[in-house]
Amino acid sequence: MPPIDVLLVLAVAVFLGAAVQGAIGLGLGLLAAPVATLLAPELMPGTMLWLSMLLPVFSLAREWAHVDWWGLRWAFLGRVPATVLGAWIVSVSSPRLLSVLVGLVILIAVVLTVRTVRLPMRAGVLVGAGAVSGISGTATSIGGPPLALVYQGELGPRVRATLAMYFLIGAGFSLLALAVVGELTMEQTTAALWLAPVLVVGFAAASGLRRFVDGGRLRYAVMVVCALSAVTLIVRALAG
Repeated sequence: MPPIDVLLVLAVAVFLGAAVQGAIGLGLGLLAAPVATLLAPELMPGTMLWLSMLLPVFSLAREWAHVDWWGLRWAFLGRVPATVLGAWIVSVSSPRLLSVLVGLVILIAVVLTVRTVRLPMRAGVLVGAGAVSGISGTATSIGGPPLALVYQGELGPRVRATLAMYFLIGAGFSLLALAVVGELTMEQTTAALWLAPVLVVGFAAASGLRRFVDGGRLRYAVMVVCALSAVTLIVRALAG
């Protein structure tokens, strides 16, 4: 396990990430994964994936009825095979190049959707978003932005519930794939257990922020978080 001071810094990052994700639908990976990579790289990506699978349980307890099952079906059609590829990348090479490429793709998508293009809610788009998310989520623990960009125009409860179900199942697939290739350690699991209570408190603190973004601000919040996630991936890869 990392020293206590490292765990305390991680706990702060997890608290903030859980609060943002509880309001917007994603954000845990953006705030906590870079901190873990910098201070305790041995915990990546397993610890963040465990937490990414736990947090959606609380979101779904609130907004289960708003899950878009049709969209999830197509997203997972792309996610499942891409998860295997992401686990293979983790086992055989450094994911730096992948992080840069995924980050650039997300940034381009954000710029296009801000200016002129709205990603259509179509089967092919959802499959593609799921594939990019599966590779990036497994290799870097930041996999939410591709699908979030597709759903950015939907109402808050639909975005949060759909992403929550996607993260819950997707993180489970990623953890299983990492375990199969021998990249999931007991240390990563233990750290996730230590950080889980902080995650719960962070989600509980999201209620005020949730009301704020639901007042017509969700689309912009999603784009900001996706852009920051992309920059985080690129900077983390180039600085690593």
